[in-house]
Amino acid sequence: MATNPKRASSGYTVSPGRHAAVKALLAIDEAGSLADDLFDRLSAKAGLDLRDRAFMVELVRGVLRYRATLDWRLGLLSDRRIAKLPTLVQIMLRLGAYQVLYLDRVPASAAVNESVQMMKQLRRRLGRDWSGFVNAVLRAMLRASPPVWPDLAKDPVEALAVQYSCPRWLVERWCRQWGAERAAALCRASVEVPPLTLRVNRLRTTRAALLADLGAAHVEAEPTSISEVGIQLGCTSLVADLPGYPAGHFYVEDEAGQLVPLLLDVQPGHRVLDACAAPGGKATHIAALMDNRGEIIAVDRVASRLDRVMDNCRRLGVMVVTPVVGDMRGLMEGVTPSGEPRPPASTREVRSRPFDRILLDAPCSGLGVLRRHPEAKWYKTPDSIAQHRQVQLDLLATTSRLLRPGGVLVYSTCSIEPEETESVIDEFCQSHREFQRDSIAPWLPPAGLPFLTPRGDLSTMANRHNMDAFFAARLRRID
Repeated sequence: MATNPKRASSGYTVSPGRHAAVKALLAIDEAGSLADDLFDRLSAKAGLDLRDRAFMVELVRGVLRYRATLDWRLGLLSDRRIAKLPTLVQIMLRLGAYQVLYLDRVPASAAVNESVQMMKQLRRRLGRDWSGFVNAVLRAMLRASPPVWPDLAKDPVEALAVQYSCPRWLVERWCRQWGAERAAALCRASVEVPPLTLRVNRLRTTRAALLADLGAAHVEAEPTSISEVGIQLGCTSLVADLPGYPAGHFYVEDEAGQLVPLLLDVQPGHRVLDACAAPGGKATHIAALMDNRGEIIAVDRVASRLDRVMDNCRRLGVMVVTPVVGDMRGLMEGVTPSGEPRPPASTREVRSRPFDRILLDAPCSGLGVLRRHPEAKWYKTPDSIAQHRQVQLDLLATTSRLLRPGGVLVYSTCSIEPEETESVIDEFCQSHREFQRDSIAPWLPPAGLPFLTPRGDLSTMANRHNMDAFFAARLRRID
């Protein structure tokens, strides 16, 4: 058990997992994002055991996933607008409501009592005691019958925003672009709990062998239906405890992401640039497709993220990746992100000779993977799409200069928004006549051909295989 459970002045012991969840939600709200190491930092600081850590993660992701729905339900029971309450009070109400409405294994009385007790602990910080208010609203929720959802026919935006916990601007956008039916499917997907999917590392084992190892360990698993190196687990598990993890037999990666490196058609001996490489999933997949023969230059802006790339390379037995810290735009200009002269060695790694293949898995709005990053629903804005689009165009213009004639560049995003997908490729090709858009069909597994767009690109938007929504296009330099 955790070594430092929190006690209210009454002597009531508050669950350390719940207490850590409040801190995590507050940190996310202040930062506007969920830091990669947030859960690890809070777990270590609070001395959480594995059970309490898992409970913290469940609470945080659940509250973020269903935030709009929770606020709607709470708003029906409160005489105050939820959005106007102090942030900590909002968090406590959502935390209690999520447990009451979505966690059958948690006694409702415990969810309410602990929310109230934590409010009492925070009264000095808030300047007044909100525990009575929180208690009244949550106990009213226990007594109330489930309300009727807003009428889809009367106001589809309001109905979808409430039922599937999506921001109104995004629902409006999807309804306008795709129609209400497809928008409903996209909203529904955003609240799904994603499966745990593995990519088999063919440098170390085979899919059949790993399936056998998982079966022997009584882990429910089955081969993915599209990717030929994927395995989907039937339940959530601690990844490090799965058979084959220390030996590097697999990498955790969604099935849609596993399709992207195939489009490069890499061969042993190729020189490959992974222009936005962290955390290393695609770089290590490319290395396996190259049989660990050739050269992969992995570039990322943040040194600590490249450390993760190299940690993954070591575990998976990948020997051909060279890390380079920097933004591709700065590397081409010979400067660091701060504008200072860049050490010649890092620039030379990138510019010494042309690449046979380039993967640009570009920074994007991430609106195709909201189920994995539910916090993005509340901290992204319409401006995020336009901002990412400009970065994507800049990176395409920069990286494309490094490709040899006849070489292939694959552009991919985990977005479904046209401004970040087809439109980016259209604009790039119009201004770079030396590039030709190729159909990806020859490099997709046969079962993946339904994801071929009329333009010859890859799109897994609103698929029926429980995959993330990815886009990818293949460009070939013809001069």
